[in-house]
Amino acid sequence: MEKIIEVNNLKYKYSDGRLALKGIDFSISKGESVGIVGNNGAGKSTLLLNIMGALFPTEGEIRVKAMDLNKRNLSKIREAIGMIFQNPDDQLFMPTVYDDVAFGPRNYKASEEEVDKRVKEALETVGAGHLIQRPPYKLSGGEKGRVAIATVLAMKPEIVIMDEPTAALDPKSRRRLINLLKGLDYTKIITTHDLDMVLDLCERTIVLKDGKIVADGNTEEILRDSQLLDSCELEIPLSLQSCPICNKRDNNIEI
Repeated sequence: MEKIIEVNNLKYKYSDGRLALKGIDFSISKGESVGIVGNNGAGKSTLLLNIMGALFPTEGEIRVKAMDLNKRNLSKIREAIGMIFQNPDDQLFMPTVYDDVAFGPRNYKASEEEVDKRVKEALETVGAGHLIQRPPYKLSGGEKGRVAIATVLAMKPEIVIMDEPTAALDPKSRRRLINLLKGLDYTKIITTHDLDMVLDLCERTIVLKDGKIVADGNTEEILRDSQLLDSCELEIPLSLQSCPICNKRDNNIEI
């Protein structure tokens, strides 16, 4: 399959001398959904920021759609990648939901007719069309999350990157978000501590520990490996744990 992202020997050192990424190698094919997991400080967010071009590697290279990630190609690469931040308030800053979703297309000089079309399509896709004239600060956490996704979809990216998308959501909002993300036909990269969500959404998982990849493969196989997860300060997803009473997996657990 076509490789849409390639990361080769990626290293990143912060200004304080801390080496956050220590030689990362992987590629992602078009249409894949990939979970990136690890404990706090493993390097997940630093990796995402390098892929987005918010940070540039200390050593190694990143290619997006066969383009080297550098300052010359940065604008084209950012058109291809949409990032959904952990806190929706970091993305929502305009007076109305409409203006927030329209901001990206307008910034890329789309016509007002095209902007209007994209805004309405994106909001309908995430089930938030009824929020179009609401001020973002009056929305619930789940509603803000859906609108934040719409701001990215309105840009029509090929790759969607999400950093802890279920953080701070109540169980019902979390389930709605997971069902929404299942229906999005994009290349998806998700960093999270929510391993049950990874099991639901990602056929492949990459495990980071101390700035290095320690596992990369089939999600269910990795998330059943208690020894691996324990060594990375992670736990087997609830839905894969055995019932303490009957010692069997509980397939009726709703995650």
